[in-house]
Amino acid sequence: MRVNGRDERLDVPAWVTLLDALRDRLGLTGPKKGCDQGACGACTVHLDGRRVLSCLTLAAQCDGREVLTVEGLGGAHPVQEAFVRHDAFQCGYCTPGQVLSAISLIDEGRAGTDADIREYMSGNLCRCGAYPNIVAAIREAAGR
Repeated sequence: MRVNGRDERLDVPAWVTLLDALRDRLGLTGPKKGCDQGACGACTVHLDGRRVLSCLTLAAQCDGREVLTVEGLGGAHPVQEAFVRHDAFQCGYCTPGQVLSAISLIDEGRAGTDADIREYMSGNLCRCGAYPNIVAAIREAAGR
């Protein structure tokens, strides 16, 4: 698979999730293991340009595919910059998944209203309750 622009060759058992391969084999700690059941969104990454929950995706399914984690965004992505300006994080645990979901949401053209943003970000939970700031950051990053 190609991870953050680099070709990676992994030999993992069939049951290893993409999340575990990224964290344990490649040392990428951006995707977090929150619930390990696909309910919190902390493990969100992009697979071939679409957001996926890496805790529910098998690493073997990613053979020959492109994976992007928050580490692969390079410098400060406009969504990351908006998150900083709007204090859209507190403890930071969920932030990598929130940022990658927000990028997808904007790319999908689903940031039309605050209600749309809340709906399409509903799979990403924040225990600190930074939701109003997250919505404001996404609204700004979407160019409104």
